[in-house]
Amino acid sequence: MSRIGKRPIELPKGVSVTLAGGQIQVKGPRGELSRRIPPLVEVKLDQEQVVVTCGTDRKSGAMHGLARSLIQNMVTGVSQGFTRELEINGVGYRAEAKKGALSLSLGYSHPLELILPPGVEAKVEKNKIVLTGSDKESLGQICAVIRGQRPPEPYKGKGIKYVEEQVRRKVGKAGVG
Repeated sequence: MSRIGKRPIELPKGVSVTLAGGQIQVKGPRGELSRRIPPLVEVKLDQEQVVVTCGTDRKSGAMHGLARSLIQNMVTGVSQGFTRELEINGVGYRAEAKKGALSLSLGYSHPLELILPPGVEAKVEKNKIVLTGSDKESLGQICAVIRGQRPPEPYKGKGIKYVEEQVRRKVGKAGVG
């Protein structure tokens, strides 16, 4: 049995959870999220908390912690939201936030236009891209796509990286002499 799965999920004020037909729906001040729950786990609703329980077989034990973490992320997302920051390093590298899209100039012959998923908003401050949203999964996925357009390289450090990411720098070629 999962240690993470055993802990109940406390519901903050203004957040409501409904369960119908294997589908859980969480509503809060920052929006509404729904997800299918694995059939191997059971979700019990209370006024102030949600409890996830599992069966005795190995597969349901594996899904126990996962289901609890997914529900916790939904509750946190609709109450507080999630934020990720990306940093752009490089001469001439720029980003511009448009309504529902992000335009990146990363040294290619053309600017890259990335369409943001619904519920994700972008702001650009100097060389930082700040992405906010209530769905942690889609926010993380779009951040990975943006970073993948020009990952940081180890010699000069140019590229797009997460703010908290440490890029291991390498020494270039030694001069002949």
